[in-house]
Amino acid sequence: MLIDVLTIFPNMFDAVLGESIIKRAREKGVVKINIIDLRAFSKDRHRKVDDKPFGGGPGMVMSIEPFFEAVNYIRKKTKQQRLKTRVVLMSPTGSTFSHALAKKLAGCEHMLILCGHYEGIDERVRKNLVDEEISIGDFVLTGGELAAMVVTDAVVRLLPGALGNEASASDESFSNGLLEHPHYTRPADYKGMKVPEVLLSGDHDRIKDWRKKESVKTTRKKRPDLFK
Repeated sequence: MLIDVLTIFPNMFDAVLGESIIKRAREKGVVKINIIDLRAFSKDRHRKVDDKPFGGGPGMVMSIEPFFEAVNYIRKKTKQQRLKTRVVLMSPTGSTFSHALAKKLAGCEHMLILCGHYEGIDERVRKNLVDEEISIGDFVLTGGELAAMVVTDAVVRLLPGALGNEASASDESFSNGLLEHPHYTRPADYKGMKVPEVLLSGDHDRIKDWRKKESVKTTRKKRPDLFK
């Protein structure tokens, strides 16, 4: 999979992309990720990418031209590779991000993520370039960069070969519509706090049944909305 991220703060991504699962997935060739500076596509001599909003109001709005120039440039490059591009805009007005949406995006050949900033992006970008708008929650961030990192992490870990154990992705919260069951490891008894006896039994059928019941119990208690 190819992921391109369009941002005015490319250095923000260094730590996230250079550690843990994403780093290993990139090294194994599971995913290629490019962080692209939007300012490189500005025709302003000061590399300006924003302007005052028509009609007045506080703040600045990100301009239409750099986005069109950048997206068309990237699409032209990927067209040569015969990749189908899905343009994603990180926006508080978008659909709430979910495991199901992460799985859908993980099936794409090429995902291009647009990171907004300031008061937002010129509406013509949203209407003419964007295939999918995504929000990671009902709150507002300074920009789309942190949200783009969340989406990238969630998508990459679902790609075949990204995780050391492929079963991990299919046995975690939201993968089956429920929250995950509790986990325990050594020691079995820590200052009187004991691991459930069933997990030490070696009986895999009983363990599987216990985990399923605990998953349902946890979901009912913490996220009853998921049963709807």
